[in-house]
Amino acid sequence: MDKHTVAFLLIDVAVVIAAARVGGWIAQKLRQPAVVGEIAAGIALGPSLLGLLPGDPTGWLFPTEVRPLLGALAQIGLVLFMFIVGLELDMRLIKGRERAAGTISICSIILPFVLGAGLAVVLYPSHNVVGGTEIGLLGMALFLGIAMSITAFPVLARILTDRGMQRTAPGVFSLAAAAVDDILAWSGLAFVIAVIQGGSPLAVARILGLTLVYAAVMFLVVRPLLRRLLVWRNAAGRMTPDILAVILIGLFCSAAATDLIGIHQIFGAFVFGAVMPKVDAEELTRDILERLEQVSVLLLLPMFFVVTGLEVNLAGIGPGGWWQLLLVLAVAIGGKFVGAYTGARLSSIPGRQSAAIAVLMNTRGLTELVILSAGKQLGVLSDELFAMMVVMALVTTILTEPLLRLVYPDKVVDMDIAAAERKALASGTSARTLIVLADLDADLDDLLARHRRAFAAGAGTDVVLAGILASAPRSERLEVGVPLVPDLSAMASAVEKLGALGARLTDAESVSVLCRFSADPAADLQEMADNSNADVVVVDSGWRSLTESVTAAPIVVVDEQASPGRMPGTAPLTCVAADSRSGRTAVMLAGALAVHAHTALTVVTSGSRRRLTADLAPVATRGVDVTVTERDDVLVLPGTLIIAPDDAGRPSVPVAFTVIDQMQTSEESLAQRIDLFVASAGPTDRRSAPTSELNATHPTASPERH
Repeated sequence: MDKHTVAFLLIDVAVVIAAARVGGWIAQKLRQPAVVGEIAAGIALGPSLLGLLPGDPTGWLFPTEVRPLLGALAQIGLVLFMFIVGLELDMRLIKGRERAAGTISICSIILPFVLGAGLAVVLYPSHNVVGGTEIGLLGMALFLGIAMSITAFPVLARILTDRGMQRTAPGVFSLAAAAVDDILAWSGLAFVIAVIQGGSPLAVARILGLTLVYAAVMFLVVRPLLRRLLVWRNAAGRMTPDILAVILIGLFCSAAATDLIGIHQIFGAFVFGAVMPKVDAEELTRDILERLEQVSVLLLLPMFFVVTGLEVNLAGIGPGGWWQLLLVLAVAIGGKFVGAYTGARLSSIPGRQSAAIAVLMNTRGLTELVILSAGKQLGVLSDELFAMMVVMALVTTILTEPLLRLVYPDKVVDMDIAAAERKALASGTSARTLIVLADLDADLDDLLARHRRAFAAGAGTDVVLAGILASAPRSERLEVGVPLVPDLSAMASAVEKLGALGARLTDAESVSVLCRFSADPAADLQEMADNSNADVVVVDSGWRSLTESVTAAPIVVVDEQASPGRMPGTAPLTCVAADSRSGRTAVMLAGALAVHAHTALTVVTSGSRRRLTADLAPVATRGVDVTVTERDDVLVLPGTLIIAPDDAGRPSVPVAFTVIDQMQTSEESLAQRIDLFVASAGPTDRRSAPTSELNATHPTASPERH
C-alpha cells in the first residue's frame, strides 16, 4: 500500500462522513429517519449522481485500489449493525401478545415471499446472467422472496419513538410482530444462503448441520456465560474497556464462525446479539449502544452506504427497466401491506390500527441493504436488479412516515394512548389515588419502606401506581440502533415490579398500573392524572416542582422524612385548615386519611370552628376522634403528623403531607366533598362522638362553601 493510497483512503473517509452527516440532517428536517439521508448520500457519491458529472469524479475520488479498503471497513460496520439488531431482539416484547404477533409476522412474511418468488420468475429472463455466469432460478427466487419479507426493526422502532407510538396498539403489535419477523426472516435467510452456497443436497445438508451445531453452542453454552457480564458490569458500576473488549471479541469470533460455515458473517453477528443478556440488562445494553454509536454511526456504516452506492447506477436501469422497477415497488409495498394488514385483522385489531401496523411493517431501511449486500456477494443479483432493490428499500422507508401520519395522525395517537391508559385501570367505585413513583430501580422492600406514607395516603381507595421512567430528549437519542428496545425492556421490568408492589398494598380497594417514559415529567403527570380520572395525585417531595402546572387533580406532596418513623395509624394527624381551595382539600384528605388509618384527627383553624366541625361530621360518624381547635400549639406536639395546604404559610414543624389544589372546576361544599371521598371507608360507625368541639354542633353538613 503506497502513501497515495493511504492519503486517498483518509480523504474518502472524511468525504463519506461529511456526506452522511449532511444527508442525515436533511432527512431529519424532512421528518425522515437519518438513515434515509445517509443511504441517499451514499448513492449520490456513486455513478448515479456524482459519476454523471464531467471527468468521472466518482472514479477519481474512489480509485480502484481504495475500494477494497472501504469495503473492509463496511463489513466491520455491517457486523456491528447486525449485532445491534440481535441485541435489540427481546422476546419479552411479545409477552402476552404471542398469537397476534405470530399471526401478523407470518402473514407479512408468507405473502411477500410468495410474491417475491413470483417476481423472480418474471424478471429471471432479464437478469439470469451475473458477472458473465448464468444463475439458477431457484436461488434467485428464494433470495427475492426473503428480500421482500424483511422489516427493518431499528427504523420501525425509531419511527415509533419519534411519533410517541410505543404505547399505542399499533406500536406494541408492530414491535412484537417485527421481533418475530426478525427470527423467522433471518433464519430463512440462513437457509437460503445455505441452499445457494451449497449447490448439491449433500453440501446444503452439511451447511445446515454445522449451523444447527453453531446455534446449539451459542444458546446452550455462550448465552449462560454472557450472563456473567451483568455481574461484572454491576460490580464495576459502569461499562469498562475490558467488558467491551470481551463483547467485541465474542462478536467477531461468532461472525467469523458463520462465515466459515457458509451462511455469511451477518448471521453470526445477529445471533451473538440475540444471546446477549436481556433480563435486568437494560443498563448494559444502553452502555453498549452508547459506545458503539461513535465508531459505528460516524465511521463504519457510512462506509457501507458509499460501498453500496458505488454499486448502484440508476442511469444504467434504462427505459426498459423502469417497468421492472415499478413492479418491484408494487410487489414490495403491496405484499407487505396486504400481508400485515390481513394478519392484524385476523387478530381482531381494528381497521385503522391494522393499517398503521401494515405501514410500519413495510419499512425496510438499512436492514434491506444488508440483505441485498449479501445477495450481491452470493451472485444472485445483477447490477441492474441490485439497483432496483436498493431503490425499493429507500422508497419503502421514505413512504412509511407520511403514510403513517395519513392513516394514524397525531390526534388519533393521543386518543389511543389515553384510551389504553384508561383501559388499564381497574374498575371501582371508590375514590381513585394516583401514586407516582420515579425510583423503580429499588427492590420491592426498599420501595415499600421509601414510600410508606405515600402508600398510606391511598388506603381505602382505588390506587393507580404510576411509574415515570426518564427518557432522553430527541436531541440526545442514540443514532445507532434505537434506545427504545432497552427502554421497553426497562418498562416491562417496571410494570412487573409495580404489579408485584401493588399485590402488597393490602389496604387499597384495587390496584392498577400505568407506566410511561417521559422527557417532560410535568406534562406527563398532568396527562396521567387526566387519563386516569384521579381524585388525588400523590408524589414524593422531590417532585414538588413538577406539580406547579398540574390542574387535573389535587396533589399531595409527601415528605417521608418529616417526623421520622411516624405513620398514619401509629401517630395522630393534625391538619392546618386555610380558607382556600387547597385548605379545604387538605381537610377533606385529612379526614379520609384518618378514617382509613383509624387514627385521631385534630384540625387547626382560624375560622369558624362550629362550621368546620359540622363539615367533618361524616368523618366523626365513622369512628374518628375529631377535634377542631384554633390553638396552633398542637402542631408541635411530639409524634404528630402534619397535613397542610401549600398556601397556609410555613408551619414551625415539618409537614408530612402538603396539599396543592389548582383545579379550575367548580367546587362543591366541603361537607359533600368529605362525605363522597370517605364513602369507601366501610359501614358508618354510629358510636358517640368524643368530647370536643364536635359536640357543640349537630352533625349536619353545612351547604355553604368554605
